[in-house]
Amino acid sequence: MTGETTLREVIIRLGRAMDALEHSAAARLEHEQDVKETEAEVQRMNADRSRLAQELDHSEGRADRLEEANKEVSRRLVTAMETIRAVLDR
Repeated sequence: MTGETTLREVIIRLGRAMDALEHSAAARLEHEQDVKETEAEVQRMNADRSRLAQELDHSEGRADRLEEANKEVSRRLVTAMETIRAVLDR
């Protein structure tokens, strides 16, 4: 019976080892999937960052143009008001 008991114990240990191996393999596959998903998310974030940087550059350019137009309109209004005052003073 000692040989039979030992064989059973070995089979049980082998089964446990196989279960542990399957669990480790499944965990490894899950980890690899998580890494792939994280890499994909980083790529999406980089694409968003690039797009947002372009939009910001565009918006800053537009703001600069609007500021220049505002200055020009203000200058013209001052000139017009001075002309009107000069005409009224005559």
